[in-house]
Amino acid sequence: MSKIENLKLENLDSLFPESFTPDQIAQGKTLFLKEVAETMHEFYGGKMQTIPKAGYYGFNWFNVWYSPGVSRVSTEIRENPKRSFDLSNRGNLIAVVSDSTRVLGDGDCGPSGGLGVMEGKAFLMKYLGGVDAIALCIDAKGEDGKSDPKKIIDFVKMIQPSVGGVNLEDISQPNCFEVLDTLRDTCDIPVWHDDAQGTGCVTLAGLINALKVAGKKMGDVKIAMLGAGASNTTIASLIIQTGGDPKKIVMCDSKGGLHADRADIEANKAFYKKWELCQSTNPNKINSIDEAMKGADVLIALSRPGPDVIKPEWVSTMADKSICFVCANPVPEIYPHAAKAAGAYIVATGRGDFPNQVNNSLCFPGLLKGALLVKAKKITDKMAIAAAYAIAESAEKNGLSPDYIAPLMDETETFRNVAKAVALQAMEDGVARVQMTGDEVYAQAKKEIDESRNLTQSLMDNNFIKEPPLEMLEDCLEKAIAQMG
Repeated sequence: MSKIENLKLENLDSLFPESFTPDQIAQGKTLFLKEVAETMHEFYGGKMQTIPKAGYYGFNWFNVWYSPGVSRVSTEIRENPKRSFDLSNRGNLIAVVSDSTRVLGDGDCGPSGGLGVMEGKAFLMKYLGGVDAIALCIDAKGEDGKSDPKKIIDFVKMIQPSVGGVNLEDISQPNCFEVLDTLRDTCDIPVWHDDAQGTGCVTLAGLINALKVAGKKMGDVKIAMLGAGASNTTIASLIIQTGGDPKKIVMCDSKGGLHADRADIEANKAFYKKWELCQSTNPNKINSIDEAMKGADVLIALSRPGPDVIKPEWVSTMADKSICFVCANPVPEIYPHAAKAAGAYIVATGRGDFPNQVNNSLCFPGLLKGALLVKAKKITDKMAIAAAYAIAESAEKNGLSPDYIAPLMDETETFRNVAKAVALQAMEDGVARVQMTGDEVYAQAKKEIDESRNLTQSLMDNNFIKEPPLEMLEDCLEKAIAQMG
């Protein structure tokens, strides 16, 4: 057991007693990171702030940035609303909108309960993608006390003139389907549901590379999927669009397998996405995940926090060189070491403290940057697939292995590559307002991402972002270990 020597939070496994089992270390890391998160959020008072991007050079600059000078900006935008993208920060601003009804694996946390996640999203957009973002957690409950999807839709439509795009987040199903599909059809700015499309994009990227490492092909593999929410239904759709065979896919929800005899899904029009999969997948009408995993090449689980949701004995029945994506947050359905011991060849999770982090953070910063640079009107499925291939190629350049199928979040070129791929696809799909070459997109994305990182570093170097004392981290570690008895 070693001491915490710096703020990098590296080699977390070594912080725990040597007597700890792999399961205890994994549990301890989760508890430690949660303790650090709460402590640091209180230390900083959250993690985002607003600072000017324009300069102050003397008293009359107040009259330029505000009245009377700014009147010209208002009339210019009135005459040509598209100028709002150039004369304000709208062109680089994303609204992160949530009703906080499904926050990570913690369920409904109340409207303001999602602020930590939404600010986290904004932090990653700014630091990794050079994109400004604002966290907007809303109370969308109706008179019946349930979240009303129409209220979310109306809210997004109302703020549309102020932002360049919208990132929907942590909206429970089935509302999330109606909200996304309605807004994609009716808004003239990109609306992105990161839980669905972002997770789908990065999972597809990881799967593309995992299949290469395992020597398998997309159209040949049998895929078992646990969880039928926004993430997995979108993942299935993207896999099918890139050559996966729907007849070789079996998806299970809490009531069993999705198939054509699921009258409960057919009867509920709100679950139209699930019903589409019922009709196209699982022709043998398999009804349980353990049965679906027998002989399967791939498991994709996005269900509920583990670690005992997927049993090792189920993994042991999978095909040779099996691939397991166990991506529940904050704890995977089975820990990677347990899945590997049961015979899995490649294991991916949504966490950065295990190998093969397949997390949508690899996708949305670059994807949204690319969409904003060409002022896209929407984000198409082809744009998401283009992002997936860009992520996969970024990792492949570094050399793939069973423990490296996706880039790390600090491999910055990934986000520029994604921005370029998405912008080019937006132009090809006819949804871009601005035409740019791939090299121009890459150069502009690099410039803005570098500026964002340099700004953060400058604030740290000049003590505007203060360093927390190491003692705080030590206290968090002690609390985490104490919780384990």
